[in-house]
Amino acid sequence: MPDSQPRRPDDNAPDSADAATPAGPPALVLGGARLVDGRAVDVRLSGSRIEAVGTAGSLTARGPRVDLRGYLLLPAPAEAHAHSDVALTADSAGPDSPGPASHRTEDIQRRATEAALLQLGHGATALRAHVRVGDVRGLAPLEAVLQTRRALRGLTDVLPVAVPRLLTGIAGADSLAMLRDAVKMGAAVVGGCPDLDPDPTGYTEAVLEIAAEHGCPVDLHTDGDDPTRLARLASMAAGLRPGVVLGPCAGLAHLPLDAATRAADRLAAAEITVVCLPQGGCAGSERRTTAPVRLLRSAGVRVAAGGGALRDTANPVGRGDPLEAAYLLASQAGLRAEQAYDLVSTAARGALGLPDVRVEAGFPAELLAVRGERLAAALSLGYSRVVVHRGRIVARTSAVREYCDSDTDAAAGSGGLPRQGRPDPGPGPRN
Repeated sequence: MPDSQPRRPDDNAPDSADAATPAGPPALVLGGARLVDGRAVDVRLSGSRIEAVGTAGSLTARGPRVDLRGYLLLPAPAEAHAHSDVALTADSAGPDSPGPASHRTEDIQRRATEAALLQLGHGATALRAHVRVGDVRGLAPLEAVLQTRRALRGLTDVLPVAVPRLLTGIAGADSLAMLRDAVKMGAAVVGGCPDLDPDPTGYTEAVLEIAAEHGCPVDLHTDGDDPTRLARLASMAAGLRPGVVLGPCAGLAHLPLDAATRAADRLAAAEITVVCLPQGGCAGSERRTTAPVRLLRSAGVRVAAGGGALRDTANPVGRGDPLEAAYLLASQAGLRAEQAYDLVSTAARGALGLPDVRVEAGFPAELLAVRGERLAAALSLGYSRVVVHRGRIVARTSAVREYCDSDTDAAAGSGGLPRQGRPDPGPGPRN
């Protein structure tokens, strides 16, 4: 009998997947997957939700059945901090570069689409894309990312953030008008970098005012290295709905402990979420360190983790891989594997305002299967992955490592070494 029968999760947030695809994909059974608690289960998907979860072999398939024995099944990650408009531009910098990256709308869209698909292959079924608006490029980068969002609908959810450079004084007047236009165009979130404006307080006031006018979330870049400025920002943003996110806040790690603790207490009181970037900086921050995650969590701050730069000039080797972000949190920030993965999955989805995901009946079918028996092993060597978005498999990555014979085996003709580490037929339909 199934361990988990159909029910709705305990949240009232509408599921856009249900509205966009009322019929949904055909029923799909993920067979023999292992959960983090050690159970081997079958999971049946119907439409964009999990219909039932039962012990391995207990659920019948009304459609395809995918063998996931040897895979760990997890709630899918979400990319909480990407810079899609400048992704994959690292080769445009340096002495051997072919020249500056093209900023034509079609070229930005091409790079943004490739970046989103790379991140989808890593497992992220939703991403928040910070996009620069204003200056000489106007709204072209945002239009490019909006085109990417439309092109990838059904594969991944792209949530653009409009990020103006200046908003105060004579220089900021045009950007302020353009920010309002960006929201009307379809920017899902109002963002920015107060630290770069001559009047950070005025900049923040402008962002919060526009967000309140349109009922948009706010996602601001800040290093967080000025306690007074951070306290003022927290006071201004306190209680704003649908919520305020700050990141990457790496400067908090460079403050004296007592100052950092007071700042964390203020952020917690204001119910602000902090998105840290374990893999390095991004286009909105030059620091390469990570926010003090354990200190923030101990103060009660909601903390999520993102990828930041994806092979742009801010981090030419940025990978945008949520599992790598979780690995770094576990190996360097001292979090347990389960805590680290939560920051790139459940906490990241919360930062984006998305419904919670659990491998239980009634929850959204946003899932990631990773080759491995335990979560720590998956974070260490989880190369083979199967990604499920809105109830259907949207990406697969299969890694096969092969070895030649050793000199001893070759001489003896025994062929004793396996050609790969373990038998892996790969996930796929089974009859």
